[in-house]
Amino acid sequence: MRALAALILLLMLGACGRIVPAASIPPAAASAVVAGLALGPAIGALGLDDRAAARALASFAESCPQVLRRTDASGLTTPADWQAPCAAASGWAPGRAREFFAAHFDAVQVGDGRAFATGYYEPEIAGSRTRRPGFEVPVYAVPSDLVRGWPDDVPASQRQGQGRLGRYDERGRFVLYHERAEIERGALNGKAKVIAYAADPVELFFLQIQGSGRLRTAEGEIIRIGYAGQNGREYVGIGSVMRERGLLGSGPGQYSGSMQGIMAYIRDNPREGRELMNLNKSWLFFRELTGDGPLGAMGVPVRSNASVAADPAFVPLGAPVVLTGMDRREANGLWVAQDTGGAIKGANRFDTFWGAGDEARRIAGGMSARGRALVLLPKAAAARHRLRR
Repeated sequence: MRALAALILLLMLGACGRIVPAASIPPAAASAVVAGLALGPAIGALGLDDRAAARALASFAESCPQVLRRTDASGLTTPADWQAPCAAASGWAPGRAREFFAAHFDAVQVGDGRAFATGYYEPEIAGSRTRRPGFEVPVYAVPSDLVRGWPDDVPASQRQGQGRLGRYDERGRFVLYHERAEIERGALNGKAKVIAYAADPVELFFLQIQGSGRLRTAEGEIIRIGYAGQNGREYVGIGSVMRERGLLGSGPGQYSGSMQGIMAYIRDNPREGRELMNLNKSWLFFRELTGDGPLGAMGVPVRSNASVAADPAFVPLGAPVVLTGMDRREANGLWVAQDTGGAIKGANRFDTFWGAGDEARRIAGGMSARGRALVLLPKAAAARHRLRR
């Protein structure tokens, strides 16, 4: 869902982002190896649920074409490490999924293993292929003038990498790209294809937080859209701003810090709500998706109650992850790391995916769970890191 985006209790995150508490500040360690590794319990002793294991096995098998050829940013695995489990996964009986994971993986704790998990989902909002009364909020594709470059004040000796996202102005200077408020005032007119028009700017704002979603037209058509790019401007979590201003809380008459509570405040206070949304200068651009989805950062579909977003510097994309002892029971179980998110940073920061629909929205919108995380590494990788019993 992004080259994703992420939602939940207390403060709004930066993701493909979602909503995230200040307590989830990324640790200083920059990789899994630096954070430290420790061998966890035997997988057979983790009490995995049969249905969760079967879902994870199916998602793992879908990830295999990618893990067999991609570079693991965490440094924990190589493509060769995945050959044996991937070869076995394609023909393994779902009813014996727990045995599959026990046979081919070792549970490893990265860092202190103290997990924090939020949730995200695939929103479905009202939309239209054409602009008409009631449907006037454009859903933009990547604009033609969005490029990477370097501002004049950055010395040539410091210009490393691809440069920054921005645009060239009428005088040929590289400048920052239009921010949210400017885009809403029409800065992209004639510069970006409009995929469709949404009915509600608040719903579109939160769809952008998720990084992908669906537009349902009055004719019954479903237009699935996914992350295609971003304007390069800074993400501001409006939930944290609202909490600092005393707008959120748990007392009588206060708005909760969940997605639902934040949306309620914005709707009840439209002028202040628009000002809050415009503090988040980041804007996501979309592409229309066909076929299965939504797609995660690996380019494979993310699945409800099976896929999780993680920080690829600490968790290999495609790796199974066990969340256990979580204080929200829904978060417990076996997941597969198939996505990333702008605020999903750190060794044990996760964002659980819940699919589409009202129930998914309810769970994701209030998910905030703490417990323990274990990454399942192929046995070959665990042995190479000298993680043995």
